Amino acid sequence: MGFLSVLSMAHKWIAERTSPGDIVIDATAGGGVDTQALAALVGPNGTVYAFDIQQEALDRTYERLSAHEGGSKLPDVTLVLENHARMVEAVDPAIVGQVSAVMFNLGYLPGSSDLTIITEPATTLAALDAAIRLLRPGGIVTCVLYPGHPGGAEEAASVEAWAAQLPQSLAQAVTYRQSQRPAAPYLVALEKRPIAAK
Repeated sequence: MGFLSVLSMAHKWIAERTSPGDIVIDATAGGGVDTQALAALVGPNGTVYAFDIQQEALDRTYERLSAHEGGSKLPDVTLVLENHARMVEAVDPAIVGQVSAVMFNLGYLPGSSDLTIITEPATTLAALDAAIRLLRPGGIVTCVLYPGHPGGAEEAASVEAWAAQLPQSLAQAVTYRQSQRPAAPYLVALEKRPIAAK
């Protein structure tokens, strides 16, 4: 039967922590696969933001959402042409601390005419910090990493180091990967800790 792919595992963990009506964010819209999955999870009463620095990615995401024929109605999705490092500034201030899930799928836009446009460690780490601020207690961040492309290994290592230094009182971090394939994509996820009772 085999193990779940890293993307399927990310979707599974998010589905376990997300309910209809929730607020969710796709930090790297790309082709819209994650945006559509998040929209289906939160349903018509939910809120979805999808970020990308490429208009081409947001156009693909819009097309995917427009073609949706599933049994469930999707919410309105806010597509944001902005670096994910600026998530906190770009969303409604009322949702800070209320988001149930933030998804990252790093690397480049598959099929793009310019594969030199990639996510980069500095902005990705700033975006992860922003995601922690936006999360509600018990909320989750998933980050699919691609060490096999130029710049990907450095970004993956920086995300792993970032997750490892998070105080356990703030979040619990895990890594899901194929140990025998060091260049294969893998997943780093974290769950924000509930606020301790005083």
